[in-house]
Amino acid sequence: MRDASQKKDGSAVRFMIVDDSSFMIRELERFIRAMNCTVAATASSGEQAVEKYPEIKPDIVTMDISMPGMNGLEALTRILELDPRARVVMISGLGHENMVRECISAGAAGFLVKPLAQEQFEQTLMPILAKFA
Repeated sequence: MRDASQKKDGSAVRFMIVDDSSFMIRELERFIRAMNCTVAATASSGEQAVEKYPEIKPDIVTMDISMPGMNGLEALTRILELDPRARVVMISGLGHENMVRECISAGAAGFLVKPLAQEQFEQTLMPILAKFA
């Protein structure tokens, strides 16, 4: 029986992590690998995320909102223009209700508030992962 970290073809769900903090990238890599998923790529800016997305074609993107240059909300919008079915989970230290609503309205698949814990990460990602099984 397949678990939620596997797609119908048996391959692991592939993530792209977008964050300007190398610490957060390492933390998210740890969370993702603990769920038996794969980190296909990382990006440290919204511009890099938009550039890498068509080539990498990740199943799920985790996207920090506050980054220099193109912020996460703008990158979310551009990625959804490239692929309307993209699954992007926004991450922010802000945690403001307006920002959550704005991201969800823009098409985010979910929203996480820093600091993150493995349990919180899994609870947010499990419904999204279930769509691949």
